[in-house]
Amino acid sequence: MLQRTDVDPFADEAPPEFAPVRPGEDLDWPRIVAYLRERLPGDVYDPDGDFEVLQFPNGSANLTYLLRFGRSELVLRRPPFGDLAPGAHDMKREYRVLSRLWRIFDAAPRAYLFCDDPDVGGADFFVMERRRGEVVRGVVPTAMRPHADVGQRIGIALVERIAQFHALDPEAVDLGGLGRPEGFVARQLAGWKQRWDLVADERYDDDMSAVHARLESTRPEAQRVSLVHNDLKLDNCLFDPADPDRVTAFFDWDMTTLGDPLIDVGTLLNYWPDPADSDDENRFSHSGMQRMGLPSRAAVAEHYASRSGLDLSDVGWYEAFALWKSGTVIQQLHHRWKVGDSADPRMENVADGLPRLVRNAMQLLDS
Repeated sequence: MLQRTDVDPFADEAPPEFAPVRPGEDLDWPRIVAYLRERLPGDVYDPDGDFEVLQFPNGSANLTYLLRFGRSELVLRRPPFGDLAPGAHDMKREYRVLSRLWRIFDAAPRAYLFCDDPDVGGADFFVMERRRGEVVRGVVPTAMRPHADVGQRIGIALVERIAQFHALDPEAVDLGGLGRPEGFVARQLAGWKQRWDLVADERYDDDMSAVHARLESTRPEAQRVSLVHNDLKLDNCLFDPADPDRVTAFFDWDMTTLGDPLIDVGTLLNYWPDPADSDDENRFSHSGMQRMGLPSRAAVAEHYASRSGLDLSDVGWYEAFALWKSGTVIQQLHHRWKVGDSADPRMENVADGLPRLVRNAMQLLDS
């Protein structure tokens, strides 16, 4: 959701992937460690290793921690502190998906343990394997810079992986009951409108409601049912630094369900820059992405269509929906900061881009 404005894509260093835990976001680590040592199988970590915790600081909502036990590493995920929007930050759902999907999709990290006892972690949490690789966030990682045409290659690799994901059979890993595909998009519209209403800023309420009305009146019919990740974007995946044609992992599975796969395509395009964009048309992408040589949005859509066999003539509607949904999410993030539930200073001004977002959504719906 956040846009960096000060990043050179070939800067000397990318933002650090982990850091000390932010003030106010520590958990009861002795209790959590005792809980894990009682329940985790010894073959997935070193139960006798010294414990250390760091935080993955680049996400904007769920809290993600790196747990080290000696030389072994695990990842813990839990919701943010404070009041949560209905259905958001669903760690039980994410655990359900990742404890099964890894069997048929090697870009899904394996989840090992789920805890719903608030006395342990303060909220539901789960623990999964640590995947290694490179995340691309507006800076080409140092290890990937020697590769020719790296921007084009990582863009096409991501589209290939998304098409592969959408072709999976959820029944093969007992995920056929993950969601209700019938009426999926209509429920998305209704649910995100409800979330907006809970945190609405009166300065933007009329315009956000107008976009919602346009989306409702022009809603397309789904062409196919598939697994839907619901937050696919470049920095929610991991690349093999030795091979920019290979995406090794997707992250942030807490909204995964069954429904219209073009929702994921619209989300991806919402975060994707285009060489033709003016400053006013810039999407919610990291600013350095414009200078990476990524394929255009049209090329991304065309490649996905060729791999999936789906008609993308209505893709503008899905892009507009993603922009409108992003507006709700960034307003939620700002609201959490405003009421003191977030210690992340980035959230103070995160909603300032809402007017631009609304304009872009309306332009897509008018085209």
